[in-house]
Amino acid sequence: MTRTVAIAGLGAIGLEVARALDAGVEGLRLVAVAARDAEKAARNLAGLSAKPALVPLEALADEADIVVEAAPAAVFEAIAVPAIRRGRIFMPSSVGALLPRMHLVEEARRTGARIVVPTGALLGLDAVRAAAEGKVESVTIQTRKPPRGLEGAPYLIEKGLDMGAVTEPTLIFTGNAFDAARGFPANVNVAAALGLAGIGPERTMVEIWADPTVTRNTHTIRVEAETARLTMTIENVPSESNPRTGKLTPLSLIACLRGLVSTLKVGS
Repeated sequence: MTRTVAIAGLGAIGLEVARALDAGVEGLRLVAVAARDAEKAARNLAGLSAKPALVPLEALADEADIVVEAAPAAVFEAIAVPAIRRGRIFMPSSVGALLPRMHLVEEARRTGARIVVPTGALLGLDAVRAAAEGKVESVTIQTRKPPRGLEGAPYLIEKGLDMGAVTEPTLIFTGNAFDAARGFPANVNVAAALGLAGIGPERTMVEIWADPTVTRNTHTIRVEAETARLTMTIENVPSESNPRTGKLTPLSLIACLRGLVSTLKVGS
């Protein structure tokens, strides 16, 4: 059985996913995309062998079994609500935008939809999820990014923090994953995913550093649990077209999509 896929957004994440699906993933077929700039989207799609339909955001759920969100967090609801209402599989990359909208989970339960959160630019979610089946004392994540990769975040604008002026590693935020996702919607989807996988976003603690000494988006997770102590670090190469995200993120979405249809699936 082949499942159809629609993608919202054709930026650093969505375009890579579209190209991978067009190259061929057994059991999946790209049928529709939506993008803010229709002319640019048409140029990007010109190289695909099987061109998907270019439709408005809210129409994606009418076209496909699986709706992948790879768009700015500001349009999250325009993608998520129709997909969940239609009972589709909804795969968000803007996981932080899901945290203040957990009512969508209840709506999905009512309609038969599924919300499948990919690992994204993180690691170890299987281990965190397994540990959370038992007693977990604490989960923390420290994120270090080049200052340019944090520019434009609402928290920085609110506090009047200029990333261009950062010349040494600087702690710019500490708090829980819920507040981190609200203040840095394009930067810390990893913290939101970690919170959902483990002990909840309110108890998952986050540090964000603007660090001019690093060239990679670096995340270190520490978990103290009854069953294990976990310390994990990942250093992601930023995307050239969008330094706020890493090159691993679209590959994670592709792997997650593949897992929906694979006969053999490795990992919980």
